[in-house]
This record gives sequence, C-alpha cells and structure tokens, in this order.
Amino acid sequence: VQLLESGGGLVQAGGSLRLSCAASGSTFSINVMGWYRQAPGKQREMVATIISGGGITNYADSVKGRFTISRDNAKNTMYLQMNSLKPEDTAVYFCLVAGPGFGSWGPGTQVTVSS
Repeated sequence: VQLLESGGGLVQAGGSLRLSCAASGSTFSINVMGWYRQAPGKQREMVATIISGGGITNYADSVKGRFTISRDNAKNTMYLQMNSLKPEDTAVYFCLVAGPGFGSWGPGTQVTVSS
C-alpha cells in the first residue's frame, strides 16, 4: 500500500487545517488507519486512529475535542480535521495503515502553528 499525505501548511493559533491521506495499492487488506506526528527532538506519537470496519476511533488526550479522524472507503482516503490549533501541534504529520502482516507509512506533511 502506498500513501500520500496532503493539506499541511502554516496556520495561526486557533485556526484549522484538514489533512488528507490517499492510499493506493492493496487497500482491501487495510484494517486500521491512523495519524501520527513527530515534533523536532521528540518521538513520533499517535494522534488518532480509526478501524476500517465499524469506524471505531481513538484519540490522544492532547487532541480530543479538537481533531476528528474520518475515512472515505470509496475514495481510499483518510482525513484529519484539526480545529483550534495550538503552537504545540506543530509537527510533521504521518499517516499509517496496517493490515495482516504489514504496515505502511506516508512521507509526512508539515503542520506549523504560529502563536
């Protein structure tokens, strides 16, 4: 499975961005999709995940109530709607998909939130 993120950019604190992750290849085997982020000098951390079947979601405490993960199975695309952005949300955001015996990362998209 190949992934490509888009939608990152520079935004002021309090603003919004919508990230997209388009998947291609053997997308029928995907069970879980998720967004992760990595800030400079920090470890990569989970932001949100969604189960392909049923749509069960999970969020990091730091983004609950501000971020929403969703997916469009017909378009093989996952989204992350980010509202009320804070400077501490600044990071490279990566999408991840996983299925039986595999996991694939996208190249990442930069999100910068200015104060």
